[in-house]
Amino acid sequence: QVQLVQSGGGLVQAGESLRLACVAPGAVFHSYNMDWFRQAPGKEREFVAGMRWAGDNTYYDDSVKDRFTVSRDAATLTVYLQMDRLTPEDTAVYYCAAGSGTRNPSDSRYWGQGTQVTVSS
Repeated sequence: QVQLVQSGGGLVQAGESLRLACVAPGAVFHSYNMDWFRQAPGKEREFVAGMRWAGDNTYYDDSVKDRFTVSRDAATLTVYLQMDRLTPEDTAVYYCAAGSGTRNPSDSRYWGQGTQVTVSS
């Protein structure tokens, strides 16, 4: 069973930064778009940001554009989500996923285990 392995996250104050990491198997890393989703308590899972496997093009939800940055390191098969100027509204469990890049979580094939991000005011 393919598993994406996440790290990072934690508790920070508003305005601070965090970086999440997601390691994927080589076949997944080089073949799928890599997306980040988040799910807050009582809410549906929502798209945050992503990167296409070909060309390194990135795409973001408007709520995080200009604050979050997706990048990847092919040498370590790792995708990163750099989160700057965090707000309490960013508090959620964050998931990395590999899929078709439609921004719909139902179209993601492989998932990380999730990591909690909590932003205090």
